[in-house]
Amino acid sequence: MATILPPPSKKQKTADIKRAQEQQDIDYIPDNLGNVRIQFHDAATGAVTGPPVSVPVSDATTKNIELILNTLLGNDKSERLPYRFALRLGNKADEKNVLDITSDIYRLVLKTGLKTTEDVLGLEYTPQAVFRVRAVSRCSASISGHGEAILATQFSPRSSSRMVSGSGDSTARIWDCDTGTPMHTLKGHTSWVLAVSWSPDDMIIATGSMDNTVRLWEAKSGKPLGNQMKGHTKWITALAWEPYHLQTVGNPRLASASKDATVRIWDVTLRKIDATLSGHKGSVSCVKWGGTGCIYTASQDKTVKIWNAKDGTLVHTLNAHAHWVNHLALSTDFVLRTGYFDHTGQVPEPAEAKVKKAKERFEKAATVGGDIVERLVTASDDFTMYLWEPQKSTKPLSRMVGHQKQVNHVSFSPDGLYIASASFDNHVKLWNARDGKFIHTLRGHVAPVYQCAFAADSRLLVSSSKDTTLKVWDVRTGKLHTDLPGHKDEVYAVDWSPDGKTVGSGGKDKAVRLWKH
Repeated sequence: MATILPPPSKKQKTADIKRAQEQQDIDYIPDNLGNVRIQFHDAATGAVTGPPVSVPVSDATTKNIELILNTLLGNDKSERLPYRFALRLGNKADEKNVLDITSDIYRLVLKTGLKTTEDVLGLEYTPQAVFRVRAVSRCSASISGHGEAILATQFSPRSSSRMVSGSGDSTARIWDCDTGTPMHTLKGHTSWVLAVSWSPDDMIIATGSMDNTVRLWEAKSGKPLGNQMKGHTKWITALAWEPYHLQTVGNPRLASASKDATVRIWDVTLRKIDATLSGHKGSVSCVKWGGTGCIYTASQDKTVKIWNAKDGTLVHTLNAHAHWVNHLALSTDFVLRTGYFDHTGQVPEPAEAKVKKAKERFEKAATVGGDIVERLVTASDDFTMYLWEPQKSTKPLSRMVGHQKQVNHVSFSPDGLYIASASFDNHVKLWNARDGKFIHTLRGHVAPVYQCAFAADSRLLVSSSKDTTLKVWDVRTGKLHTDLPGHKDEVYAVDWSPDGKTVGSGGKDKAVRLWKH
């Protein structure tokens, strides 16, 4: 069922007529404004790149600036990289005084009076993903097998060939996404499987259930690894693996969050509890294991807590929300999930090289202005989100308001520059991940939106909704790219494979659907 948009309201019609009657500004840049001097800085390290360059104002568009920077860096025509540019208007510590250059210098900087042609403009540059993900446009497979609604889905960190789904039928299933067939059924839980998580080395799958237990499975064969892991007194709500670069080689750990208000850290090899994080007064709704050695937990007691993963001690409590905290996301989620796997498909052989590559990928993603910075965004039933930099302060960087109902799910783009939020007000919103400023409202869904997932190149976003559809959005324009009808009922879970080739979704109609370009 394709979504039919409602007819425009009287207010929208009036606004359209008024816009049509107004004389439109002719979109051109005067060519008699002289030159502007630009000094390039690497946003990650803060290092100066080359001497200041003088550019005619009429030619100072992002496309031309990108060409100049590629020339300064000595990149061949075949190796030209796409870049994003930002102008810092205040001091280094103040992230709110940063202006993204999206079109040209004249309209955004000179015309608004922020700077003049006398000033040297210090432009910070960030490379965009070199590869480009093609938008998914068709349903390549609808695979039945589950006997109840599908509640969670996740792709393997290695490729789009395999995906795991957790269902209300007490099983999880591993799917072969290349052929559209089921590979293994993971049987053992006695109640709904609420959470599934693939280890960053692609070897183990963890599942958490309403039967209060966590189970581990061999990802290749689907065989159980030992017995169930007991400890929680209520059901499991979320799972998070220890990042690969922090693991003791051959001895990974796993964190499980539960409705019993605790988080337990498990020694996966011995299948015993390593530590219990207790301090929340309500159900723990989400857990994330950060790359700097902290564990982040969100709870229905309105707080977010940060724990030291080594000894399980409480480091900070973040108090800002006025209602349940439903979800949280880290700016480094993508690289932590994929470990040493990247878009090149090259996997280092010895264990030390794998750890080194995983650490390098994390540090590259987390470096801002020469510092390792892990940002956190929290979403709540109080209709708001908060952006935090917990290593620096327990005060939020920004309060993000605009949703009219509960915010159910948040996600950072893989490049760490955008945040997407899915809400019960039928909308997805995009925000600037640097300062929390609002960018776009993505309109098109006609019922609550449950989840959203970015493509690996951060240029596209997919969302799943109660209205039975998935929608793919263009992040840059905020416009609907592709409407994906096909599900027969509500779509609870969606994931975009780390290599960008496939989107997997599941919901109330009990079928896993795979979408390709």
